[in-house]
Amino acid sequence: MRRLFSVLLLCGCFLNVMAQGFLKSVEEYPFIKYELNRIVVPSHDSSRLELFYAKLDSVVLCRKSKVNVLHIGGSHVQADCFSNQVRLNMDSLNLDLKTSRGLIFPFSVAKTNNPSNYKVKYKGQWKPDKNVSRKHNTRLGMTGIAVTTQDTSAEICVLLNPSDSLKRWEFDQLRILGYAEGGCVEPQLKLDSAHYLTGVFDSLTSSYLFEMPEPTDSFIVVFTQQDSIPHPFTLTGFLPMNEEDGVVYHSIGVNGASVPSYLRCEDLERDLNLIKPDLVVFGIGINDASGRNFSDSTFISNYGRLIERIEAVSPNCAYIFVTNNDSYRRIRRGRYQVNKNGLLAQQAFYKLAERHKAGVWDLFEIMGGLSSMPKWEKEGLAKKDKIHFTTKGYLLIGDLFYNALISSYLKKD
Repeated sequence: MRRLFSVLLLCGCFLNVMAQGFLKSVEEYPFIKYELNRIVVPSHDSSRLELFYAKLDSVVLCRKSKVNVLHIGGSHVQADCFSNQVRLNMDSLNLDLKTSRGLIFPFSVAKTNNPSNYKVKYKGQWKPDKNVSRKHNTRLGMTGIAVTTQDTSAEICVLLNPSDSLKRWEFDQLRILGYAEGGCVEPQLKLDSAHYLTGVFDSLTSSYLFEMPEPTDSFIVVFTQQDSIPHPFTLTGFLPMNEEDGVVYHSIGVNGASVPSYLRCEDLERDLNLIKPDLVVFGIGINDASGRNFSDSTFISNYGRLIERIEAVSPNCAYIFVTNNDSYRRIRRGRYQVNKNGLLAQQAFYKLAERHKAGVWDLFEIMGGLSSMPKWEKEGLAKKDKIHFTTKGYLLIGDLFYNALISSYLKKD
């Protein structure tokens, strides 16, 4: 027993020393409350987070096990500056493990802003559909967005490392999420001008699995019609994968999305089964609280329904709620008014966290509380709309969130 205690103590000391090196240095500003940069568990029941931290131990200490994190939100996440910064920071825990990048969607094809950390090119005519529409015409999965084509010239090219000569993100399996009614269209990977790769269709997940000839960081997908009459194919995402252990950080976001937006995704559970998240980082709320008639009880109820759907797939999943940032409403040209719903939403997130044994990362309070957004704007950290951040601001937020998560992980015992 004494030897076991000594081993555990040694592991704990090793973990603390090593993880201190993983913490990221951040630029300091007088209006940011750095002392509040932590994960708070209002219920004082951290059992769900402890399960997640135990899985992190397997990666950090034992160099084995695959851990899936899902970051879900609206425009803050679609841009993938905040979430990608967390992804890159979490990747430092992987060390030599060359795990996969996580779920992606070709936003450029839907004629909306694509994350800059992966490049998308496409051909043909495509029609987008999103979960922000109360009435959408296609079945949506966990990405909350889809594109449909019946153009015989359609193709999509994706490059995961557009500016990384080291090719950090590589995969040897690719899952294409999508469907064609009656199987009249089949996606194929274009290897070169004369060679194509056919995948295996999985009817349970409505996806096509491709085994790559060798590890790669790019692919071109074409859509082969099975007869002379053009039929539509609906694409809802790409999941590049490999068998490496480590932390995989998935992020999904749709501009303007609220909690009800994700409740409209009919195939949410089906797609979640592909990753079975160990931790979900909830960043949905800025759009829910944008109106003048914000109801915290409705907000809490909607989140409860979403969590029920996640737990149907991953019952032991841990949760961290990111509170809304301080924001403003535009009342007329050049005039803005602080959105006091930020305070109501902040309180609602704490209630949600207490109810679901979850953590809270209080961005609202950390950034300075009500009316703090203009200070961020003055320093070049926030945009003039006083809702969104600049790239510099998102990177700072990503580092702060990561540091809070790792600090919480260190204190798990």
